[in-house]
Amino acid sequence: MKIAKVINNNVVSVMKNDTELVIMGRGIAFQKRPGDQVDQDRIEKVFTLNNKQTSENFQLLLREVPIDLMVIVEEVIHFAQNQLGKKLNENIYVSLTDHINFAIERHEQGVEIKNALLWEIKQLYKEEFLIGLKALDKINHKFQLSLPEDEAGFIAIHLINAEMNEDVVNTMNITKFMQQIINIVKYHFNVEFDEDSLNYFRFITHLKFFVQRIMKGTHYENDDDFLYIMIKQKHKEAANCTEKIKSYIKKEYNHELTNEEMLYLTLHIERVVNR
Repeated sequence: MKIAKVINNNVVSVMKNDTELVIMGRGIAFQKRPGDQVDQDRIEKVFTLNNKQTSENFQLLLREVPIDLMVIVEEVIHFAQNQLGKKLNENIYVSLTDHINFAIERHEQGVEIKNALLWEIKQLYKEEFLIGLKALDKINHKFQLSLPEDEAGFIAIHLINAEMNEDVVNTMNITKFMQQIINIVKYHFNVEFDEDSLNYFRFITHLKFFVQRIMKGTHYENDDDFLYIMIKQKHKEAANCTEKIKSYIKKEYNHELTNEEMLYLTLHIERVVNR
């Protein structure tokens, strides 16, 4: 493989079948120029980013980021994809690397930023938060730091962004919105949820995409009046709770829920409360 660009002493890019690969390895570009052969023995990581803008941003970032940090970030992303069973949006290579690099810089300057949604993240995104804790442990151990638990929450948010193809601000807003709906259900039924149960997991998963659709202003197309009327009669208290949620969403987000949305929400509420 011939070098297309030298990014820094440890990073080069090459073209392979019209796709740009970013190759990382200690000293891989030492005294090298475009057109020179890549030293295969020095290759540590190879990144393939299909989006041109993401690839360019990633290469710019790699000029500033230590190779050891990039290796950890790549391991975290690979581990997260295996644990979550999902392909993450490739922009996470840029966003997560940039965030962790900046978090380390802040920490070294004595500046700590509190994660205002840490409690919600722990409750709503347990898997992502556990991955965040593992990543934090790796970072603290490798760089002899003591980054706080808040950072595990921020790492989790970046993973959730990459799962849902959202940006950080939208994910934070979605998280707040979800917590409000959960609170309405808890107070309506005066219950505490079993957060380790399958039904709670299903409820949270439904809410995640339900809220995402509302914030984008999209609806279920099918408005099944007959089925919703049947479900309302069968699960009256869950349907009453759904009406409260409908009023809240209308007031706060000016979004009118369809009967189809009410139907699924009622079923999930009934299941999480009574099973």
